Amino acid sequence: MERVLDVAQFIVDEYRRISGEQVTETKLHKLLYFSQRESLAVSGQPLFAESMEAWKYGPVSVDVRMRFGADGIEADTNEISLDAAYLLKNVILEYGQIAAWKLSELTHRELSWRNAREGLQPNESGHRVLGLEDIKKDAEKVRPYDHVWDMYYDEFDDLQEGVAGT
Repeated sequence: MERVLDVAQFIVDEYRRISGEQVTETKLHKLLYFSQRESLAVSGQPLFAESMEAWKYGPVSVDVRMRFGADGIEADTNEISLDAAYLLKNVILEYGQIAAWKLSELTHRELSWRNAREGLQPNESGHRVLGLEDIKKDAEKVRPYDHVWDMYYDEFDDLQEGVAGT
């Protein structure tokens, strides 16, 4: 399992490499959420153990919020695993071109965010944690796409069955 700060720094660097632009803090938090959800959808395991809070503009990692600066994470970070890097590149390719405000709208539709915001006023910041079980439920409704192979993850099973059956 990765540390959220390492994942965040990878997203900062890879987003800059792919887009030529600096990722905004708001977009970074949303990409972290979608990365966690994607990991649960693909492997059934969380990408990082640290929690995210349901702030009014969507999920936020407090650890990242406290250490985000002009060049990314202002803390010592480590390289992430190749599997995590692969997953994160797919998330960036899927969601990175979407405006931060639109990503916030998307996260507001997620069960995990809605459940954590229950009882809060719309403009209330809130510091409730998104439940991992709720994020797992959000993950059940997505169909992960592999941008490198240009196919959905579940199509790999079909391909392997076809090769094995020949």
